[in-house]
Amino acid sequence: MEVEPIRWKGDRLELLDQRLLPDQTVYVTCRTAAEVAAAIRDMVVRGAPAIGCAAAFGVALSNGSPGSYDILAKSRPTAVNLFWALDRMKKAKDLKREAEAIFSEDLAANRAMGKLGAELIPSKARVMTHCNAGALATAGYGTALGVIRSSKHKNISVIANETRPYLQGARLTAYEMVQEGIPVTLITDSMAGHLMSKGEVDVIVVGADRIAANGDTANKIGTYSLAVLAKRHGIPFYVAAPLSTFDPKIPDGSHIPIEERPADEVTGYRGRRWAPEGVSVRNPAFDVTPADLITGIITERGVVLSPNREKLQALISTGV
Repeated sequence: MEVEPIRWKGDRLELLDQRLLPDQTVYVTCRTAAEVAAAIRDMVVRGAPAIGCAAAFGVALSNGSPGSYDILAKSRPTAVNLFWALDRMKKAKDLKREAEAIFSEDLAANRAMGKLGAELIPSKARVMTHCNAGALATAGYGTALGVIRSSKHKNISVIANETRPYLQGARLTAYEMVQEGIPVTLITDSMAGHLMSKGEVDVIVVGADRIAANGDTANKIGTYSLAVLAKRHGIPFYVAAPLSTFDPKIPDGSHIPIEERPADEVTGYRGRRWAPEGVSVRNPAFDVTPADLITGIITERGVVLSPNREKLQALISTGV
């Protein structure tokens, strides 16, 4: 893979430190579940599928000790892949083999999503995406960026929203697209509506951190605004996510826990502060896009158009 976010070495897990990209390529070595949990919490590794993979390897490193599950479960609350992976590991007899299977299955799912999603992308499309749902957010290849990678032969171009406050679009998505040789234009989040109103966006593809039973979808903060704007301008809005991101236990998006991250992510960046001392800060890391704003959800099993509870239940239980 051009981008390798997770490297399993049998006795240790090496995670590409995404806090330092694109300036530096540095791997953080984890030998215990506590070190993996810290890497997840501190954003060394991020993206729902990648978090799930990392957590599985964290359990394997700690030989499935009860404490390992608890410390990993507390690392980040919104991405359901984390809890899905921990549940799988609890049932496994061979922990290392199960963690490797979770990793391999995610990579295969991403490639399947990419192939299915590419059928929805028009030739020469200008594709907008938000946050980073690429190889860096998964075992490799990516969900939303996997769809874009698989559409490369159609001479598409990408519009990457910077994704405040952590700049995953500016630092990570732009980096992946430059590496891939796909034309990419970086914009601030507040420019998206302007470009849509000028007819400069053909389709929007994003990832997801949790999908409720009715199709409501949690993704990086700012996604909901994009979906509203897309509806206003008649632009198709797709979500690409593996089945491990679905949470049929919760009825709708109002039940998805939304992580609040530290204030210093908003008041400055990498040691530089631009907001005045004493100002109050809100920093929800995710928002929820209602299912009725989503054109379709792209999974490894198929594409669900106009998603709702019945369609998603059929997808999960029978295949499509």
